[in-house]
Amino acid sequence: MDGILAIDQGTTSTKGIIFTTTGEIITTSRAPLHQIYPEDGWVEQDPNEIISSVLSVMTDCYKRSKEQGIRITSVGITNQRETTIIWDKTTGFPIYNAIVWQDRRTAKLIQSLKNQNLEDTIKSKTGLMLDPYFSASKITWILDNVPNARNLVKQNKLMFGTVDTYLIWQLTEGEVHATDVTNASRTSLFNLTTLTWDDDLLEIYNIPKNILPNIKKCTDHYGDISKTFVGESFPIYGVAGDQQAALVGQSCFQEGQVKSTYGTGCFALVNTGSKILHSKNNLITTISYQLQDTLAYGLEGSIFIAGASSDWLLDNLEVINNHSEIEQICRSTPDDHNVYMVPAFTGLGAPWWQPNARAAIYGLTRQTTKNEVVRAAIESVAYQTNDLITAMAKDGVDLSVMRVDGGMVSNHWFLQFLSNITRLQIQKPANLESTSLGAAMLSGLGNDTISSVDAIAGNWRSSFQTDITMHIKERDKLTHRWIQGVKATIAYHSD
Repeated sequence: MDGILAIDQGTTSTKGIIFTTTGEIITTSRAPLHQIYPEDGWVEQDPNEIISSVLSVMTDCYKRSKEQGIRITSVGITNQRETTIIWDKTTGFPIYNAIVWQDRRTAKLIQSLKNQNLEDTIKSKTGLMLDPYFSASKITWILDNVPNARNLVKQNKLMFGTVDTYLIWQLTEGEVHATDVTNASRTSLFNLTTLTWDDDLLEIYNIPKNILPNIKKCTDHYGDISKTFVGESFPIYGVAGDQQAALVGQSCFQEGQVKSTYGTGCFALVNTGSKILHSKNNLITTISYQLQDTLAYGLEGSIFIAGASSDWLLDNLEVINNHSEIEQICRSTPDDHNVYMVPAFTGLGAPWWQPNARAAIYGLTRQTTKNEVVRAAIESVAYQTNDLITAMAKDGVDLSVMRVDGGMVSNHWFLQFLSNITRLQIQKPANLESTSLGAAMLSGLGNDTISSVDAIAGNWRSSFQTDITMHIKERDKLTHRWIQGVKATIAYHSD
């Protein structure tokens, strides 16, 4: 039997999954990944740990494939986006830790660019907000703060990459320095119209062009994995950022189809087809995917804290013993608890874009227990999603159904509350590994082991879906109080 290996390099773990060409899972492997918090708002990872985790799951999947008689025909890669790595191409060693997408250290640099009235220029070219979230300011920070970095650039010794690029370079043993259009579109250096690196943007951020990777389509060939690692070489076809890969995995190939992924953060991405739709409501315009004969754009809303709130409840606040008990706590907590949590641990993403905001809890009384706080944390994810859906509607995107995936969707209470707040039918897929599946499907399309997107869409199945059960007046009351909490949080941190 033939199989496609998907490498899914995420924020908190790396997964390797071998799929059949029709999307069934053959075998899986997972390796945890640590985060480093040097200062408030700073988030880093060790690039060596990232590549080690990838080699671990790849080796594990390869061994299992040999035991089961599976032939790996190609490898697809998907990754946490925006996370920034710069390395010395002569040694292969990073000159600094990976700066993770959640990191907010460049807020002052971003504000200085806003003060120069550059936001409209940047947004018109990239579709992105001017925010520390994206890669460009992270690159600038590394080049300006790592000793001798600028001199190494002049000597043509440094390379930049988002995680996909770094993995490809390492796995091909330095043969290929490339990224795909979806990851490139998250750097704030990529022109959405020309599909190239933009010289004006490079000048704004003071970034030299010689450190940037080549840009390819999602289904292109990205070189071959060296035999050094498992004794056999495999072609890399299919590369996309995690949210775009999930869009493919959820078979959202039609204009107006939307998926929302609930992992560390939450990311709602709607396919807008062949047209660039510039948001007037603080959403991101991005690339959904580029196949050999199709380019699809998208509108995205990015929430920095979703499942990470559950981690905070477990690891920091210590009010739960494990993640699995959250659903029962939510079900047993009265609906009229009146506690609201704004989880701005690393700022607020779309549609607010407030990097300096920090988390707050409202409505606490002497009667409040830990259960109300737990439920408020989970409810906050639905409220934040509704902010995104509302912005999409204002931009002219009419939605009735949303496909969901990620760790949080195992909580069916959350999915029902999400449906009630967003006023959308929520569909949970039978295959919950949407991101990895998308990488595998792109790889199959590139390597011609999968015939078409229609073949992919024909295999998609729902395992759970909702109907709206909350009265609109009750929903409006809840969302009104949420907005009050967000505005109060922003005001508190406005100085």
